[in-house]
This record gives sequence, structure tokens and C-alpha cells, in this order.
Amino acid sequence: MKHRRSFAIELKRQIVEELLSGMSTPAQLTRRYEISSGLLYHWKEQYAKGRFDNEPSKEAALEDRVHQLEQLVGKLTLENEFWGLLTLPKKSDNLLLNTVTSSKARKGGANS
Repeated sequence: MKHRRSFAIELKRQIVEELLSGMSTPAQLTRRYEISSGLLYHWKEQYAKGRFDNEPSKEAALEDRVHQLEQLVGKLTLENEFWGLLTLPKKSDNLLLNTVTSSKARKGGANS
């Protein structure tokens, strides 16, 4: 069984910065460091999110914030649906409400 290689954060940052600067092509970097292109692009995404002790890009920071807010909206929606189910009128309350409403309509109004 092969042993998984691990790379230092500094090396990952250096490789991605070399890619972003245009000094080397992705093919050159993958050959030089013997890594897959998928791993290179995964590191590029992590770099954009600021995971290599660097400042995250503004776009990645905004995407992360949108993701957090979407999760919060989903959670609050579920809570609202849950509490809405608990506060629905009972079937007997609906019958009582219908009886009161229909008797009021007969006692007066524009049609009397």
C-alpha cells in the first residue's frame, strides 16, 4: 500500500502563487512537483479561500458568506415551518370558526 504524501502549507502556497503569477503553466507545475492537475486546482481553490495563511480573495470571502447565509435561511425556514405546524388551529376550532362566520353572514350585511 502506498504512503500518502503530505505537503507543507508553504510549499502549497508557493506552487499556487507560481501558477497565478503565470511564471509556470499548470502542466509544468504538475510535472515538476509530481502532483495531479486536480490537486493543483484544489489547492488553488483553497488558496482563494485563504487557507494557506494568506488573505482570502474578496470573491471567495463573499462566496463563503453567501453560503453561511443560505444555511441560516434554510435553518430558519425549517424552524418557521415547525412552529407553524404547532400553532395551526385544531379541526374542532375550524368547525367552530366556520359556524360563527356563517351565522354572522345570515344576521345582516349588504344582502339582508
